[in-house]
Amino acid sequence: MAEEEENYYGKHGEPRKYDPDFKGPIQNRGCTDIVCCILFILAVLGYVAVGIVAWSQGDPRKVIYPTDSMGQFCGQAGTPVANKPYLFYFNIMKCASPMVLLEFQCPTTQLCVESCPNISTTLHDAKRKTDSTKDPKHIKYYQSFCKDTPITGMSVPAILAEGICPAALVASKPFARRCIPSLSMIGEKLVIGNSERFDDGQGSIRNVKELVPGIKNATIVMEARQVVMKIFEDFTRSWYWILICLAMAMVISFIFIVLLRFLAKVMVWVMIIMVILVIAYGIVHCSVEYVNLKNKPGSNVTLQELGFQVDFSVYLHIQQTWLAFIIILAILELIIILLLIFLRKRIAIAIALIEEASRAIGHVMSSLFYPLLTFLLVGVVIAYWATTAVFLSTSNQPVYKIFNDSACEYSRNTCQPANYSMSEMKKKCPDSECLFAFYGGETPYHKYLIFLQFYNVFLFFWCANFVTALGQMTLAGAFASYYWAFRKPNDIPSCPLFASLGRALRYHTGSLAFGSLILSIIQLIRVLLEYLDHKLKGAQNKFAKFLLCCLKCCFWCLEKFIKFLNRNAYIMVAIYGKNFCTSARDAFFLLMRNVIRVAVLDKVTDFLLFLGKLLIVGLVGVFAFFFFSGRVEAFDPATPHLNYYWVPILTVIVGSYLIAHGFFSVYAMCVDTLFLCFCEDLERNDGSPARPYYVSPELCKILALSETPGASTRSPSGLQPSEEDIELKAHPKD
Repeated sequence: MAEEEENYYGKHGEPRKYDPDFKGPIQNRGCTDIVCCILFILAVLGYVAVGIVAWSQGDPRKVIYPTDSMGQFCGQAGTPVANKPYLFYFNIMKCASPMVLLEFQCPTTQLCVESCPNISTTLHDAKRKTDSTKDPKHIKYYQSFCKDTPITGMSVPAILAEGICPAALVASKPFARRCIPSLSMIGEKLVIGNSERFDDGQGSIRNVKELVPGIKNATIVMEARQVVMKIFEDFTRSWYWILICLAMAMVISFIFIVLLRFLAKVMVWVMIIMVILVIAYGIVHCSVEYVNLKNKPGSNVTLQELGFQVDFSVYLHIQQTWLAFIIILAILELIIILLLIFLRKRIAIAIALIEEASRAIGHVMSSLFYPLLTFLLVGVVIAYWATTAVFLSTSNQPVYKIFNDSACEYSRNTCQPANYSMSEMKKKCPDSECLFAFYGGETPYHKYLIFLQFYNVFLFFWCANFVTALGQMTLAGAFASYYWAFRKPNDIPSCPLFASLGRALRYHTGSLAFGSLILSIIQLIRVLLEYLDHKLKGAQNKFAKFLLCCLKCCFWCLEKFIKFLNRNAYIMVAIYGKNFCTSARDAFFLLMRNVIRVAVLDKVTDFLLFLGKLLIVGLVGVFAFFFFSGRVEAFDPATPHLNYYWVPILTVIVGSYLIAHGFFSVYAMCVDTLFLCFCEDLERNDGSPARPYYVSPELCKILALSETPGASTRSPSGLQPSEEDIELKAHPKD
């Protein structure tokens, strides 16, 4: 037996020795991983510099407002086109050019206008009606879609030759702030108004179908922008209700955690039963919806036939959608029930661990509010990243190119609109125009812009992981102080959470930066693999797809392992104050020496806490669904009118999970810290009066010590420490 124990420990390091002077987190410690600390500070300073450059060069108006041929933002306050919010195309049929797909700009003059044309007419007709009726209203209306150049006394051919006005107007309606021809169907005929044909103003009668390719190309980017604008509009209409739902999630999470503190066993079983009931209700509700759609026309369309739809509510009118929901929920219900059956004996042990964590949190109540600081810091990181990304993506300069109808050697060359009319290129190509094409640039800054975006993403991962790591180490130090206090709560140091936060920032910023750097590199590689996967969607190389899939799976597993290792390494850093690599090694060997307990205790506890998150998300998500979808008449007066009601619902579900995860992460970190301290306690002490365990007698009885090699030599007393034990602990025998 002794030989087996020696071989086992030889593989996974030496167990901790008894140290009479050890009383929890080491106070006398020094700075760790200084090189990484300096590197992190320099990286953050560089990140600030990138943000300043982006803010000085970028202009978010390029995303919000459409740009006319002169580079002006339509509808931008404080500009000559402030009251002209819509973009009008002189000849939208030119948008059918393949160049639109390359440059995202139609090779035709574009103007900012007050409103889109509501009639179809031509310049010839407007001139003729004005001359015959002596009423200038016809030509004045037409002039509202022309350049600011006087046309009094000019003939129609001269006006068209100068490119002052469009040859024809087509009845249009605004779409994403652009004027798009108002096409409609009468039977199987495509019409504008009531006609299948229109006059192009240049002596030809054209079919309405000829407008379709140009409209499609012109709306490639506009449709995406329109969806984004509608989503933004939904947020502006429902933000306060979203905040109310998130506040509900926060209150429910807090109440649940507080009840868990006093009624851990009852609350865990209530949580388990409630999760099963909530999922069962979801199955019943989806089944009812499925049956109700059975005889409705169009409900038997398959998801494959329907394809992707921006309005997700369309899917709720299809039977197959509800069938998919039923199958997913049923599988989830079955998995949870089977896990509960197989883990029924371990649940009692996990509940004991949660009860011990509840006692620890009861003595460090400030830990329940620490997630708010983490949320705040992560929110700052996300806001900085998103703002910098927007400004970087809009920091290009307007590029103007030559567009022409006839052959021209300078076609698609860059130009300057200010002096183009007097240039040599205009003289050689008289019918050409210098129009705004896209945003770009040829300076070194613009050439390396992609690397700045790459740096922005990488620093976002690094800073977000650093904030998370700081929270983990802070909580670990506080709960370790609780565990290694022999007389609780008398020996617990004052303000353990703030003391732990101070130690983490003062001594271990480098270790936090080191661990988060490793994790960030792996996450960045996963982002690059996803990007490559997106680029290879149309590729036919099966081996490349298989290899990419394997790499994605491997790096996903690696990320999970690094997160697990980092978490335990931070606990060891918080206790012993050693550098990251040494702490990671010690934590890994300690866990390997107690691998059975890790599998059956720690992970079961994680599963129970996950059910708690699932319950909170389910309760708040069901309420959000019935409120925002308008399915409950009592909510109708307060329910906001939305384009996509799934937008606030998804926001509430994701936000509720993050809030629940934030609160339950305190419990999870407490359990992990107590578990690691418990494993060390077993190695340092033997339960004798001279070396009593720090773990509570109740937990010591439940956690069977026979599960680790060599445990037969240990025999927990199972008794509350007496005054004699405490005296022996303070003054051990030689």
